[in-house]
Amino acid sequence: MNNIVLIGMPGSGKSTVGVVLAKRLGYDFLDVDLLISRQQNARLQNILDTRGLTAFLECEKKAGMSVVAQETVIATGGSMVLLPEAMAHLGREGTFVYLDVPLPELEKRLGNFSSRGVAMKPGQTLADIYRERRPYYEKYADVTVTVSSRSTLEDVAEELAGKLNHLMKDWIRG
Repeated sequence: MNNIVLIGMPGSGKSTVGVVLAKRLGYDFLDVDLLISRQQNARLQNILDTRGLTAFLECEKKAGMSVVAQETVIATGGSMVLLPEAMAHLGREGTFVYLDVPLPELEKRLGNFSSRGVAMKPGQTLADIYRERRPYYEKYADVTVTVSSRSTLEDVAEELAGKLNHLMKDWIRG
């Protein structure tokens, strides 16, 4: 296991948990949403508004495919799981960790998410996106951490570090 690749819904804490986990592990941190913005010289919401969903997903795929890292915690965009080529690329060098946050908690965290740069079709709700993506998160996950409203960043990072440590010991024994 070289990289840790965080997947999950928008608002699940991939970026915030990722920073804490990277510090704890002594890893670098990479936020793919920021990479997209840098590569496209535009905010995520601006890309969606001006170029549309298909173009946004192409930008996300390009960013995901461009990642070359070692000992890095990588926070993906929430829609990365819809891009099999990018997921295969990221999975070759890392362990997928799904931050599983229940829908009611996501709704509290996100509120009005219309300006957050969430890849969604016109008329889709957060519940629609949740139902669509959850099977993909579960499919790709090597490790799942359930995040509740009472979980602190440190709680999640500690649980995750413990699961990753256990997973590494199993791989070494295998």
